[in-house]
Amino acid sequence: MALSKSANGRAYRSIFAPDLFAGKVVVVTGGGSGIGRCIAHELASLGAGVALVGRTPEKLAKVASEILADGGLASPHPCDIRDDEAVASAVADVLRRHGRIDGLVNNAGGQYRSDIRDMKTKGWRAVVDNNLTGGFIFSREVFRQSMEASGGAIVNIIADIWGGWPGWAHSGAARAGMLSFTESAACEWGASGVRVNAVAPGWVETAALDAYDEQLKARIRTWKTKVPLQRFATEAEISSAVVYLLSPGAAFITGSVVRVDGGVPNARPWWELETPARGERFDGFHRSSPPKMLGDKPVDAE
Repeated sequence: MALSKSANGRAYRSIFAPDLFAGKVVVVTGGGSGIGRCIAHELASLGAGVALVGRTPEKLAKVASEILADGGLASPHPCDIRDDEAVASAVADVLRRHGRIDGLVNNAGGQYRSDIRDMKTKGWRAVVDNNLTGGFIFSREVFRQSMEASGGAIVNIIADIWGGWPGWAHSGAARAGMLSFTESAACEWGASGVRVNAVAPGWVETAALDAYDEQLKARIRTWKTKVPLQRFATEAEISSAVVYLLSPGAAFITGSVVRVDGGVPNARPWWELETPARGERFDGFHRSSPPKMLGDKPVDAE
């Protein structure tokens, strides 16, 4: 496994070859927390210069300092991905600092739980802007300012949207739109040497779960029983899929989506799920911060 040179004695344990992204630059939106933070750490551990994008400067600075302490290279670029001018400026700033952009991970987003009948139009628009419009704007600007001339790879983070997303219809619709955008961009931008793919995480052990109310947290704790693999994903398991799609090994993959969901869409009401007799779980992220709502144990622990 690849190991970054860590000043604090710890290192990301990636399954990919050391220096896989040496000399490359990858932008990660939503890089200040959760899955984006993990992706940024893994890419940096493999030699990439990572440009961290997000709305909260303090979060970006903290992750950048973590990566620097581990021997990697990262720079913070505070930006509202929904703002055309702000995004154009941020992309230009990345190019000034790093000289190139080889990859883009559109990870920024977010949502809140609401039934459709109670959903406000303002809330709908905010979630769609966060999870769809922002990814479009950032992809377009990276293409215009860099990838149209030099090629590259884009990975869009969507979600387990198959069959709808009751309770989160605004986010489900936005992420379904991002999947269609992924497929369209893969066709339009292929001639420029740009690959565009998506990763669809299922339920993931991330600190974002702590933001929900206690009633919903209690429900979330039962969800693993609906997963054929009977557990949630780690952030590192999502990151591995993203890193692969950015890598040269995926050079003939574009317009595709990789599900990382433990098989949830394949569960059927007539089939009783059982606890697997064997199986592995991967968590190579040395700075992982599990959600407090799960206690000190991972979500698959008894």
